[in-house]
Amino acid sequence: MGAILAALIRKELLALRRDLHGLGALFVMPMIFIVLMSLALQHYYNPPAASLPYALDVRDAGDAARLVQGLWVRAHGEPRPLPADWREALRSGELKYVVVLEPGLSAALDAPALPTAAHLRLLTEPGIDGHFFNALRAELVGTAGDAKARLEYMSAGASPGASMAALVQAERFAGGAVRPTAVQQNVPAWLVFGMFFVVASMSSLFIQERSSGTLARLRSLGVPPALMLASKAIPYLGVNALQALLMLAVGVWVMPLLGGEALSLAGVDGAALAVVLLATGVAAVGLSLALACAVRTHAQAATVGPILNVLMGAVGGIMVPRFVMPPLMQRVAEWSPMNWGLEGLLAVLLRGGGLAEAAPHVLRLVVFGLAMLALAAWLFRRRGF
Repeated sequence: MGAILAALIRKELLALRRDLHGLGALFVMPMIFIVLMSLALQHYYNPPAASLPYALDVRDAGDAARLVQGLWVRAHGEPRPLPADWREALRSGELKYVVVLEPGLSAALDAPALPTAAHLRLLTEPGIDGHFFNALRAELVGTAGDAKARLEYMSAGASPGASMAALVQAERFAGGAVRPTAVQQNVPAWLVFGMFFVVASMSSLFIQERSSGTLARLRSLGVPPALMLASKAIPYLGVNALQALLMLAVGVWVMPLLGGEALSLAGVDGAALAVVLLATGVAAVGLSLALACAVRTHAQAATVGPILNVLMGAVGGIMVPRFVMPPLMQRVAEWSPMNWGLEGLLAVLLRGGGLAEAAPHVLRLVVFGLAMLALAAWLFRRRGF
């Protein structure tokens, strides 16, 4: 049996080698997605609010207004000269935002009571990201509060040597793990997507062998169906392993060369990472075999699998991060096998987890993969390939 399995695996590897375009897509496609999405979303995870082009419209000449102006410029750099048609510059996106210091701002900050009317206005261009908008608004409120605190100190005869910002320390906490970045989010996401995309290649080869009579001849020679399915699963598990190595290498070494941040594997539990990748491969190959046994034509093989992968990726947090989804979609995402693989990788790569933290996701993936393999075996026997 071992010799038969080895011969069947060699047959599958030869078939894969002949389909170089399909095999190349399995490696190149997720690599391109990792590079493009990591670079495109780099500022989403690290908003460059301090470098956005802005202007100040100062309509209050009081000391308090000048203090607010100085604090803002210190944090965000020198503003651009205020154009005469600055509203049009905002609409066109030439300016990202304008801070208007309205008359009465100094009086409101000097008053002993808290302000009851708006004297600071933040006007942004229409297409500014919601995260940037909220961050700028919060920072403007904080700057006004800092200015008022400084004025209180100075009115009492003291000279504040620090800022209220020193009171707060903010950081992303991930235990012993590294700080999340766009690369560290997108490498696991598109790695999982690429591993599941083997369905297209496997279904196509399966249809070819069925059309040519290869499967029927093997059955007539007494080759057990389980052995035939195993001979197809093992090479694609190897393809998944190579995909994982390539995608991790892209994150670690290629992204820094392109101006992105590097994927850090420092402190990562290698055994837990390997187990999650293996479980994801089992789920991906199991689903691919089930679909390969279910489809009947080349057209179905070329459409059903890729469409299912795209839907699982869209729902499972691959294309849109799960944390930005509404609560209902987040619950729906929990049913996507791609989300199980992604969450398992994030638990290890970002949260510093080990086998215990990855175990729930690994268990779901393995159970799903084995269920799909059982379905593939049933379909294989029922249809008498």
